[in-house]
Amino acid sequence: MSHLHTASCLCGGVKFEVTGRLRDVVACHCVQCRKQTGNYMSATGCRDEALTVTSANGLAWYESTPGYKRGFCSTCGSTLFWKAEGSERTAIAAGAFDTPLGVPLKGHIYCDFAGDYYEIAGGEFQEPLSDDYSDAKPQE
Repeated sequence: MSHLHTASCLCGGVKFEVTGRLRDVVACHCVQCRKQTGNYMSATGCRDEALTVTSANGLAWYESTPGYKRGFCSTCGSTLFWKAEGSERTAIAAGAFDTPLGVPLKGHIYCDFAGDYYEIAGGEFQEPLSDDYSDAKPQE
């Protein structure tokens, strides 16, 4: 059974599809994700060959740290992607999808940087810092 997940930014200028299963959701509490989203970032992901951008109107990239870039809509400001240089996978904001993801919240990373205005809950793990979850595999 083939899965097709459609997604977009808030204004609809950036649209994309993912074919196949998505990676479990990981919530990142690092300072950059909190500043970009206003809270923590909940992201799923996929292999690059499964991701097709069908409309890139407003899509912009920002290199937040050398070797790491964040994709967003320059029109409406929606957070969309996170990509490590040289990786064959892209992390995708879970909230951008129009369709159910079909994957759970697996856990939390960079919990040492979580805001003091919320409690971390859900998932199987809470890592104080992080390993590189950009290459986490999607469910089979």
